[in-house]
Amino acid sequence: MTTIRLDALTRTFGSVRAVDDISITVADGEFFTLLGPSGCGKTTLLRMIAGFCDVERGAIFFDDRRIDRLPAHRRDIGMVFQNYAIFPNLTVERNVAYGLRARRIEPRQIAARVETALERVRLGGYASRWPHQLSGGQLQRVAIARSLVIEPAVLLFDEPLSNLDAQLRTQMRVEIRQLQQSLGLTAIYVTHDQEEALAISDRIAVLRNGRIEQVGPPESIYQEPRTAFVAEFMGATNMLAGVAGAFDGATTAVSAGQTEIRVNGRVAAPGDRVMLSIRPEILRPAGADRAGLPRLRARLVMREFLGSLVRLHMTLADGTPIRVSVLGGDVLALRPDAELEFTYDPAQILAFPAP
Repeated sequence: MTTIRLDALTRTFGSVRAVDDISITVADGEFFTLLGPSGCGKTTLLRMIAGFCDVERGAIFFDDRRIDRLPAHRRDIGMVFQNYAIFPNLTVERNVAYGLRARRIEPRQIAARVETALERVRLGGYASRWPHQLSGGQLQRVAIARSLVIEPAVLLFDEPLSNLDAQLRTQMRVEIRQLQQSLGLTAIYVTHDQEEALAISDRIAVLRNGRIEQVGPPESIYQEPRTAFVAEFMGATNMLAGVAGAFDGATTAVSAGQTEIRVNGRVAAPGDRVMLSIRPEILRPAGADRAGLPRLRARLVMREFLGSLVRLHMTLADGTPIRVSVLGGDVLALRPDAELEFTYDPAQILAFPAP
């Protein structure tokens, strides 16, 4: 296994600093995800590690070996691309064997290693097929097998599932994660899909404008975002503008329009403007079992039935929109303009300085 250390990496394109002084350590056998919106620098950073983009400043180490000065083919990495990069004029076997032949591996070893790699991705018996005979998911498995067959120290994934339909993406991300765990390989995975990152990562780095906004386990990134950007980017949330009011020794009363919302702790000085992050799932329909918790009232505009959940589009007293996610039950019978009362735990509401 291999530890990856990125030391103050920087890369500019003209006046744009795509990667801005990034330092990260990825542990042996860790599945580490670079997450962020388009243009945040995650793919550039991955390409620097792979050797497809020059390092302007900084260094990259695999364990104690500096590799940023080595050509791509000497870095001991396997890379899976977004568009598969499968040769259409070669069979599955020859596609998977391509890297081994380039390394002048003995033919008998090539056959055995290709067979093992195809078995690992559940494509045993597909060696003689042509790319046009395969589905998108099978093509992606071929691309993964081609990366595994060279027995790399590190696996890199550049948005490998973005071309697949939703159901296949869910299936393939589980397969990729299980394969990485079974082989014990260190992996860096690039995606802009928050659910994908939360589902399969040991740790996530959220990037914005070439810099790291936050690094941590998925649960920490989602439940304890350090900035308003991370809170809003990591899944659905309601971002409400408010003004901090009195602190009673336990909670701060924040005025969000005409609605008072309680937040645990002293979040700002009275009169300071703040942004509140309220996850749709923390708002619960008021009931006897929720006695003692603060409440807010809202009017129903529209509801979306999502199978296991119902998403309610509501407005507060001053017209501010707010979303609520609840289990089905009685809300399925509600009509637009219905008034509802919700309770919440102030500890689950986060406050950030207003921009």
